[in-house]
Amino acid sequence: MALPIIEVPDQFNMGSILVDTPMQQGLGNKTAIICEDQELTYEEVYNSVNKTGNMLADLGVLREQRVLLLLPDCPEFIFNIIGAMKLGAVAVPLNTLLKPKDYLYYLNDSRAAALVVSTDLLPLVEEILDQVLYLKHVIVVGETTNPKYINYHKEMSKASPELKAAETSKDDPAFWLYSSGTTGAPKGTIHLHHDMLFAANYFDAGVTNLTPADRIFSVSKLFFSYGNVNSLYLPLLSGATVILNPEKPEATRILEIITRHKPTVFFGVPTSYSSMLKAVDQGDDSYDLSSIRVFVSAGENLPPSLWQKWKDRFGSEICDGIGSTEVGYIYIANSPGQTKPGSSGRALPGYEVKIVDEDNQEVPPGQPGSLLVKGDGIAAGYWNKHHKTVKAFIGEWYVSGDRFSVDEDGFYWYTGRGDDMVKVGGIWVSPIEVETLLLEHPNIEECAVVGQMDQNGLLKTAAFVVLKDGMEGNEEVTNDLLTHLKAKAAAYKVPRWIYYHNDLPKTATGKIQRFKLRQIVSDK
Repeated sequence: MALPIIEVPDQFNMGSILVDTPMQQGLGNKTAIICEDQELTYEEVYNSVNKTGNMLADLGVLREQRVLLLLPDCPEFIFNIIGAMKLGAVAVPLNTLLKPKDYLYYLNDSRAAALVVSTDLLPLVEEILDQVLYLKHVIVVGETTNPKYINYHKEMSKASPELKAAETSKDDPAFWLYSSGTTGAPKGTIHLHHDMLFAANYFDAGVTNLTPADRIFSVSKLFFSYGNVNSLYLPLLSGATVILNPEKPEATRILEIITRHKPTVFFGVPTSYSSMLKAVDQGDDSYDLSSIRVFVSAGENLPPSLWQKWKDRFGSEICDGIGSTEVGYIYIANSPGQTKPGSSGRALPGYEVKIVDEDNQEVPPGQPGSLLVKGDGIAAGYWNKHHKTVKAFIGEWYVSGDRFSVDEDGFYWYTGRGDDMVKVGGIWVSPIEVETLLLEHPNIEECAVVGQMDQNGLLKTAAFVVLKDGMEGNEEVTNDLLTHLKAKAAAYKVPRWIYYHNDLPKTATGKIQRFKLRQIVSDK
């Protein structure tokens, strides 16, 4: 794998690179985006991005001010994230699966000047708008009759299709992505204008080798770092076409989109590969995946049994990898024709990776330790969280929090987290956050949440609960607890299993021994 030579001038604007460069390369008439029945050329994307940037400028959005995006995967998402970057503002995509209290935190923590939200998601923020501290504009994508809100399409249509890119530095902030924390308080991860140029090119050189003839389809949504690079940076930097799915990534819908639009590169997560296999094996053989030359998985560890089932069914390998919000994208991956089922792959060109022990000394092959990574696309740090920044970013190295071992061939093998975080369906879940919500229920004395593998080898959450006053757990109590949680937390955070105990194992100082609970569920 040859390392791509990337020279970035001091004055550099990623928004301009994404939309101006394809026009200069003569790709204006080529299809850039497919979204359901809509197809947009690179010229149409260029015009819409510029109009969006000018609209934000006309509203008074200034350089480095935050513009939060609460949108499904749709062309408007791409117009707004690039338009903000080209203007010199900072786009902040938000997870669309959360609750109003979460959006209140994001709006106030980021000190956002503007929020761009779809009509369908608007009700999630309306109830907390009277509590926001800095927000000046609510821009609605879709129909709105409320005079307090700005109609995106109406205002954007008035703006000029020409926008000179802000003279940003390569080291100016371009966008943030919020990363979950072990305390449950998400961290605004600051990425700079040059970051994704490196992240996308390093991955492309090692795995996909994209050309303008490629069509890319990602199950992971644009608000995730994985989906963001899959559906934005990789296709637009290579002149390829991206296929967007604004709906939930259910197996039958994924398969229908693949059959209809014929992507050549597919990005999934283990849960999606498992559900697709199940849908196909239930007897519908009308789906056609033959157009896809590369299958990629990330977000959580891909079980070797699932890799083998996919290979047996479709004759294609899945290239598993690992990345993070802080690194910006995948930095360890299997490559086509060079895969080891169960491993995360080898370090991609452009990244240095090392595994260290508790004394920060590198360990020999086969010995597990803490994984650190170094590369040009790594985030600058966390917004307004200095203590967490200095712990996670040590010099040029990012401390991943993951534990790995490496074999003699340079393949990395995931052995677990260094903390108690659990990754469910590719999304980090803080046990402490779920425990806090459980403890709000009047019948719970204490609780602990850990990860547990389901029958497909995929990680979910399990809650160990001690009830008050000698109550006994039963189906009615369980349903009551689940109803309580579903009203307060995103669905992926709700435990798959609830176990009732008279007490929880603790240390002499009263700290819950989670490793013992993990042992209990591993024996199930």
